[in-house]
Order: sequence, then structure tokens, then C-alpha cells
Amino acid sequence: MALKQSPLHDRHVALGAKFAEFGGWEMPLEYPSGVLKEHTAVRSAVGLFDVSHLGKLVLRGDGAAAFVNRCLTNDLARIEPGKAQYTLCCDAATGGVVDDLIAYYVADDHVLLVPNAANSAEVKRRLDAEAPAGVAITDHHEDDVVLAVQGSQCDTVLEAVGLPTGHDYMSFVDAPYAGHDVVVCRTGYTGERGYELIAANAVAGPLWDALLEAGKTFALLPCGLAARDTLRLEMGYPLHGQDLSLEITPNQARVAWAVGWKKADFWGKDALVAEKEEGVSVQLRGLVAQGRGIPRPQMSVHLARDLPVGYVTSGTFSPTLRKGIALAMVNKEVEDDTEVSVDVRGRAEAFVVTKPPFVETGVR
Repeated sequence: MALKQSPLHDRHVALGAKFAEFGGWEMPLEYPSGVLKEHTAVRSAVGLFDVSHLGKLVLRGDGAAAFVNRCLTNDLARIEPGKAQYTLCCDAATGGVVDDLIAYYVADDHVLLVPNAANSAEVKRRLDAEAPAGVAITDHHEDDVVLAVQGSQCDTVLEAVGLPTGHDYMSFVDAPYAGHDVVVCRTGYTGERGYELIAANAVAGPLWDALLEAGKTFALLPCGLAARDTLRLEMGYPLHGQDLSLEITPNQARVAWAVGWKKADFWGKDALVAEKEEGVSVQLRGLVAQGRGIPRPQMSVHLARDLPVGYVTSGTFSPTLRKGIALAMVNKEVEDDTEVSVDVRGRAEAFVVTKPPFVETGVR
């Protein structure tokens, strides 16, 4: 099956992007500037990402918000229209994570969900199976572009193209642009101050071009998904399929803060409550290299060479720290600041267990 492409694909080609497959989409991995410079641009000034591969599910109809709240883990009643919320779609029987996503609470009868690309269809399938009469779920996966403007200079760049800024973290507003509405949300996956823009494909090109032009003053760089991964890992943000999965629950992944435990119901509640009461044996932890070792997913973690205590779920070289960092599922009994070893291609490399984030960043 042919890979889907962003409406900005031709522009990425013209910029010399290298591409890779992400959830059935052919998306920019990096540009000629390289991952290190792209990463640094976001940490020091501003970067621009095309993340149009993310899903876009629109729920409309009487009781749409209440329906979402009965299904997903977080409590939508904690927020109000105009706010966004990180939440989880869990398996009803096991509590494993089907996907993590952002819910945009537009109104009681209108919710926008943004799941990960690879899981969008499965999230929709599960919602469709239980949607009450009058609630319609439409898939806009290929209809809208999603751009992320991330870094300390993001407000100035958006203001230069006529888009609103300054609203609270995890809030969003609609704004006109070239005859279409743009959802301007104060969210991101980098730990820096930033915005994510959702707009119709019809304005994707002009909006991308305008943002690049406005960002020239601040040495804005277009950034690929490789830099997005190093940035999110420095913050300890989990990635579904590695740090979250059907085999890794919110309790194990340390994202139980995104569970509305007092809600009457959500998918997986019984399993997750039972697991929480019993206690988990492993949890997601941070690892920081003491030498030159670069960790990668599935590398084993040992307290001693003959005592395995976990495995790496995500690992990379941190451009900011200039050393290897990882998220790993580790035995809960292993305390922070403990030295462990990671089997890096047959070599026992020293790491220290720590609590993310690995890097302190600017105000979100």
C-alpha cells in the first residue's frame, strides 16, 4: 500500500528533506541542516514541524463530550470549552494503552481528538462501536495539516503571520487565515513554549511559507521528526508503541496523572484500579549515560551483569546534554540515583537511574 503524504510534501522535497515512514505516512525525518541543528533551533529560538500525519477525529452531536468522557481516561469535566487535555484510550479488558492523544473540548456537542497516526483508525473503530445514537464520528486524517511552531520565539513568529498568541497552556482559539479557520493551540511535544496549528489543506502551503519567512529573523529551521524525537525524549515524554502500548499500562508508564480515577467509568477502569491497588512491579524510569554509550530500544538493563532489571523503551543521544539518555521499564525496587548497566551491543555501559525530564526548559 502506498504511503500517505502531507499536503506539504513537495515543499519538503524542495527543501531537501530525507523521508521515513511514520504510521503509514511518508514524513520528513530531517533536512540538510541535520538533527543536531534542528534540535538546537527549537531549544534556543524556534523550529517548525509538519506533523500532519497525526489523526484528526471530530465527534459531533448531543452528548459528544460526555461520550468521550465515558471512554477515555482523563476527566473532560475538569476542563471547559476552549481547553485541550492529554488523555489515553485504554483497552477495556486489560487497561493497556491503545493510544495517547489530545482532546480538544470545543463544546458539549463537539470534540476534536488528535491521536497518533498509526492508531487513529483503531481509536475510531473503538469509538464507533460504542457511540450513542446522535453522535457522529468523522475522520479528517487527510483533510487538515498540522504544524507545530516550537521555541521561545514562537509567539513573535505567529504574530507576524496574523495569528493570535498568548493564550494559556493547553487552550486553543480559532482564527481566520486566508479565508479558512485555523485552530491555534498552546500545545507541543518539545517541552518548549509552542503552538500547534490545525488548518485545512487548502491553506497549508501559504501558511507554511509565511511561517518560514517570518521566522528568518530568528534563524527558524524546518525540523523533521528525528529532532521531534530527541526533543521529546529529553523531556521524558512517552512515545506510543515504545513507552506506551497494549502491554504497558498508564500505571507502569507513570502517566496515571492522566487518569480520572474518580470518574464513574472509562475504558479499562476495573483493570487499572486493581493494578493500582496491587502495585506495579515495573515502571518507566529515566537513564543517563555515565560514559559514551548510546542506548536503543530493547537493550537490556542490569543491576549487575547477571541480574537483569528491565529494558530500554526509548533511547538516543541527547544533543543538549551531549550524552546518551533513555526511558526504560525498570524494576520498581531500583531506586533513583542507582547505577545500572545497559547492554550496548555486547558492552556493559554505565547509566544512572533518574527521574525525567533530563533537561530543564523554558516556560511552556
